[in-house]
Amino acid sequence: MPPKAANHAATRFLVSQLPWLILALMLGVTWFAWDHERQTTRAALRSQFDFALRETVSRIDQRVQGYEQMLRGVQSLFATTPWGNRAAMRSYVDTLQLDANFSGVQTLGVVEWVPAVHKEGHLVAMRQAGIAGYAIEPEGVREAYAPIVQREPYVGRNRAPLGSDIWTDPVRREALERARDSGLAAITGKVVLKVDEQKAAPPGFILYLPVYAQGRPRDSVQQRREALIGWVYAAFHMSDFMASLYGSQSPGLSVAMFDGTDTVDAALLYRSDAADATDAAAPMAAPAGVSATEYMVEAGHNWTLSLRTQDAFQQRYGRSKATEIAVAGMLLSLMLAMLAWQMLHGRARALQLAAAMTEELRTMAQHDPLTGLPNRALFYDRLGQELARAKRLDGRFAMVFIDLDHFKPINDTYGHGVGDQVLRQVAQQLQHSVRASDTVGRIGGDEFVVLLAQLSTTDSILALAEKLRLALKQTFVVEGHALVVSCSVGVAVYPQDGEDAVALTKAADDAMYEAKEAGRDCIRLSDASA
Repeated sequence: MPPKAANHAATRFLVSQLPWLILALMLGVTWFAWDHERQTTRAALRSQFDFALRETVSRIDQRVQGYEQMLRGVQSLFATTPWGNRAAMRSYVDTLQLDANFSGVQTLGVVEWVPAVHKEGHLVAMRQAGIAGYAIEPEGVREAYAPIVQREPYVGRNRAPLGSDIWTDPVRREALERARDSGLAAITGKVVLKVDEQKAAPPGFILYLPVYAQGRPRDSVQQRREALIGWVYAAFHMSDFMASLYGSQSPGLSVAMFDGTDTVDAALLYRSDAADATDAAAPMAAPAGVSATEYMVEAGHNWTLSLRTQDAFQQRYGRSKATEIAVAGMLLSLMLAMLAWQMLHGRARALQLAAAMTEELRTMAQHDPLTGLPNRALFYDRLGQELARAKRLDGRFAMVFIDLDHFKPINDTYGHGVGDQVLRQVAQQLQHSVRASDTVGRIGGDEFVVLLAQLSTTDSILALAEKLRLALKQTFVVEGHALVVSCSVGVAVYPQDGEDAVALTKAADDAMYEAKEAGRDCIRLSDASA
């Protein structure tokens, strides 16, 4: 095969493959847009989730700090009143208004540190204070005791017997020792509150703060141990604690709290969606959503906060248009490929259609849509051509303004539909009354303009103008109505009345208004031509 023929065949092959190339390219663009939308949506969802996680952690921190400040107030109370002043403690708790200001607190209490040598004196003092039948439970001889000696508000479940020695509970004892030795607040691990021991209840925790004897040094651990007289505490159900956080949790989030650092059933303190309570690790295994685990240290104790998104959160913050983009992109790809195929196989027909549309647009741009006459733009284009020809050949021509007389009453009486038909018939009459070299145009509602080209004498100009006037002085029959119209005609002649379009237009318009003032249905030459 000759090289030229081979090149031509290769070109034809490449052109024939153009639709497939367009399809492949557009599908690639669609995939990129789809993937970008998917990644953007994931990033937005993750951002909202991270914000919710930080907000939840912040609320927990603030809540624990608030409770610690509350206990420091109780601690300060015993710095100004004798230890064990039950009335002062009760009065102070009443002023706190726990339900309104510290929601989530089950009870505020006092634990007294009782070395074995002081046990009998302690029992006597408690019974003398009005606690009938007071005893330290469980019974037995120990080196020291840490019985609950006051619980406020002392109503409902909080009226459970006092005297429970919490030093015997390893979980509580660890927090008591940590608070005693550090002088700081300490949170216990997962416990069942003493007021709940006789029934099923949600797990809780206790916040302890040590109280030391006034005036005793407590710079070292040993000094703090020797100065210890007891603890004040606040007890919580974890479910109430979480419910008491300020504000509302973002919808569609599952929240779980674990004691320590292991997310196992035995360590579960709280779960927001009770329906999943049998699966403690659910927040850690949520392939359909976003999940995270935050390790927290509150008052010296480890908690593990676990969050995961649910359907409501996904729908609110993870709504993606990736599917719509994929569908729209594939449809557009197919349409463009089909269009390319159509262009290749119907190029001639497409060119004809384009030419016809171009011509139609040109006609619409240059002609009056009602009468089909040249509009103002086309008329003045031809006027410019005639001016150039006349200047070049030192010729003459006329510009004729025609305004229909009493046309408005026709519109008002019979409607614009009838008026439009009259205008069409007027246009036809004017076109039939001029030469092929002349131009008839419509420039307004009932205003027409005629360019009479290549006329040498005023008489010939007036003769053609009179022909136009008589052509319109007749009865037009429209929808059974016999309508009589006439016209006022103004004539301007080049070069006497002007040497440019503006001057000629003004001269012809002025002459037309002179014809109106002269009684209508007549012709007036511009002053210079007359």
